[in-house]
Amino acid sequence: MSRPDEARAHFDPAAGWPPPFLLYLGNAHDDLAAKTARGLAFWRPEWCVGQFRDADCRTTLGLADMDFAQARAAGVNTMIVGVANAGGRMDPRTVAHVVAALDAGMNVASGLHERLGSHPEITAAAQRNGRVLFDAREPPRTPVGTGARRAGRRLLTVGTDCSVGKMYTTLALERELHRRGVRADFRATGQTGIFIAGRGVPIDAVVADFISGGVEWVSPARLDDGWELIEGQGSLYHPSYAGVSLGLLHGAQPDALVLCHEPGRPHMRALPHFPLPDLRECLEANLRAARLTNPDVQAVGVALNTSRLAPAAAGRACREVEDLLGLPAQDPVTMGMDRIVDRLLSCFGG
Repeated sequence: MSRPDEARAHFDPAAGWPPPFLLYLGNAHDDLAAKTARGLAFWRPEWCVGQFRDADCRTTLGLADMDFAQARAAGVNTMIVGVANAGGRMDPRTVAHVVAALDAGMNVASGLHERLGSHPEITAAAQRNGRVLFDAREPPRTPVGTGARRAGRRLLTVGTDCSVGKMYTTLALERELHRRGVRADFRATGQTGIFIAGRGVPIDAVVADFISGGVEWVSPARLDDGWELIEGQGSLYHPSYAGVSLGLLHGAQPDALVLCHEPGRPHMRALPHFPLPDLRECLEANLRAARLTNPDVQAVGVALNTSRLAPAAAGRACREVEDLLGLPAQDPVTMGMDRIVDRLLSCFGG
């Protein structure tokens, strides 16, 4: 069994996949398909030099378009495969592009489920060029969860669906707490968060028996009165991913929950036959599940992804949620997290 500090080092960019980065968009057909690259460009713009887009790519990050030779000449050290698709697979064109990036002298890091090393041509290119391959979804060895109480304060983001802004919310909470001089650390549980933080646990790639233990591992006992801010995944109401969400709730032992939601979303992601849950029902279900390992858990706010709404409509959506749930509601990108952090600190102290 690896010690925690040894396993964490596996996810440190200094171990072999350092910035600056070229963000690979490939043939991404919309913004959501490039969500890994988009999140990295938003939260770590100083690391991101350019983007590579194939001829049929339908989205952009607004970065300079570069081929692999141009990126290397501009000082890029690592290409991040920043696309996401159902099943996390690499098509033949992506494999060829990864080989070309390695031959240009870059390391390659990927957030897909399909491992870079599963393709012999990629492995051979890395070996002949002395480059590093990093799969963010290769989990470290973690223990089985115990549910034993551990010191420290923890906040977990939960959601009505997948891809509603749990990572953005968690990072925005970290930023607001830091602005106030409060110790707080983002704990990544997904591939994009791992690229942003440089470490974490890809919780959706952990064997089911070890999910809660993986969350206990990534958020150990804390003795400095700071906050562990744990990135949520999936939704208790998504038939495909509810198991991961439940394991996170149990392993996090959260003192506080923030519910994330996108107003107007017509159905659960990729499941048109499943409507989104009622907000009150969803929040109570998450609180009820979290009470198994922390009976005193409290909800402190609602983060709304209002990116598809005009400003006036976004404001109305927040007020409606506040009236419904009696909690502060904000969009973490356009409004910040000040009122939700006010509520957090009033409930638990600063």
